[in-house]
Amino acid sequence: MSVETYTPQRFHEQAHDALGNAQIRDNFRSAMDGLMAKRQESFAQWDLPRLRELGASIRQRALASLPDLLEQLETRCEANGIHVHWAEDSEQACRLIRELCQSRNAQSVIKGKSMVSEEMHLNEHLEEAGISSLESDLGEYLLQLNEQTPSHIIMPAIHLNADQIADILHDKTGIERTEDVDLMTGAARQQLRERFMQADVGISGVNFAVAETGTLCLVENEGNGRMTTGVPPVHIAVTGIEKVVEQLRDVPPLYALLTRSATGQQATTYLNMISGPRGDAEHDGPSEVHLVLVDNGRSTIYQDDQLVDTLRCIRCGACMNHCPVYTRVGGHSYGTTYPGPIGSILMPHLQGLEATRELPSASSLCGACGEVCPVKIPIPDLLVRLRQEAVGEGRGNVAGAGVKRRRSEVAAWKGWQWLATHPAAWRGATALAGPLRGLTPSRLGPWTEHRSAPKPAPRTLHAMLKRRHRGGTSS
Repeated sequence: MSVETYTPQRFHEQAHDALGNAQIRDNFRSAMDGLMAKRQESFAQWDLPRLRELGASIRQRALASLPDLLEQLETRCEANGIHVHWAEDSEQACRLIRELCQSRNAQSVIKGKSMVSEEMHLNEHLEEAGISSLESDLGEYLLQLNEQTPSHIIMPAIHLNADQIADILHDKTGIERTEDVDLMTGAARQQLRERFMQADVGISGVNFAVAETGTLCLVENEGNGRMTTGVPPVHIAVTGIEKVVEQLRDVPPLYALLTRSATGQQATTYLNMISGPRGDAEHDGPSEVHLVLVDNGRSTIYQDDQLVDTLRCIRCGACMNHCPVYTRVGGHSYGTTYPGPIGSILMPHLQGLEATRELPSASSLCGACGEVCPVKIPIPDLLVRLRQEAVGEGRGNVAGAGVKRRRSEVAAWKGWQWLATHPAAWRGATALAGPLRGLTPSRLGPWTEHRSAPKPAPRTLHAMLKRRHRGGTSS
């Protein structure tokens, strides 16, 4: 199955295919084991609970004042010479960026890593307008050559091993085939360097947008972000509206959490802080800087008192790295821009629960994602909330089931809910369960494909205790 055919509606089928692919499982297992070990080691000398609490409070404080902070960010950015644009959805954001490029007769764009641009399908939109867009992040560059989408929000090509990467570079660029990582990286860097110099516009994402100073912070390791934002004459930064923070002093704690949670690094190679275009006395940098603030459903999430916690996310990917489901099936199985646990609670509100109904069930609810989230997003609680919504709307959780089967499941769970909230009915039902245990079906749908069907005990625990207290036996 090609990546282009993956959809969230077919998660279970796609996950089953991934489980049968030994290469994918091996690539992810080795990568994730290393990432989890590095994260643990990088936090060894830190008071992690306290740091997580600080990170969560910073993000909560920013979200509590989000409308005001966005207006303050716009004011400060404009004062710094950064032009601010607002986009209600992906279509409007793409149109704004396309018009900015066309008004400057841009023929080519060099693009840094940006998950919001992936969410917008920006590359495809620009290509349709006759503007070439080249990814400068090495992982994104490889995927673009191979016509694939990212499998991870931090390490987009994590599903590929060195042998596969060597084939891609040789087949798509013509360089001599080698599995030497330094040689492959050097060859890619040389090809990208020429495109940096030729690009008319550079497009980047934003990790943190500081309302206090109008500063755009960009975290990276390869230097492509600095080249993307500094070499072309025009820089366009694009970000979701939730990335704003109140003060510059809020950045260091979030930066410490981001780098250690994402890759286990004490600090990334580069932390770019962009506060405006090139000054009159400066010799390099863009002559224009634009900031595109994208809503695309985030305002709807913001209005929900529980789901607003989703917007705390700093896009570190730790929840994916520790998720027993994601680490075995990979990101493409989810069929969405944001895979893994965070994607399973974010995408239903960006694409609708009908289109993504299988994602909230793509979890064992082990709680690992919530335990490692650096800003303490209660991901398991939100997954349960979305499962409840799916059942309440008659969708259910039976993968690939027809309408009749899903309705039966929904009816069964609603019956269970009614019994559990009516004590007299519950006592009556449990009293009958033992004598009627022989009528329990041996097949209970997918649950019994690999398990034995459970049967009620002959007597309830309460009944056995009462019998014992009366002096009888408990057998």
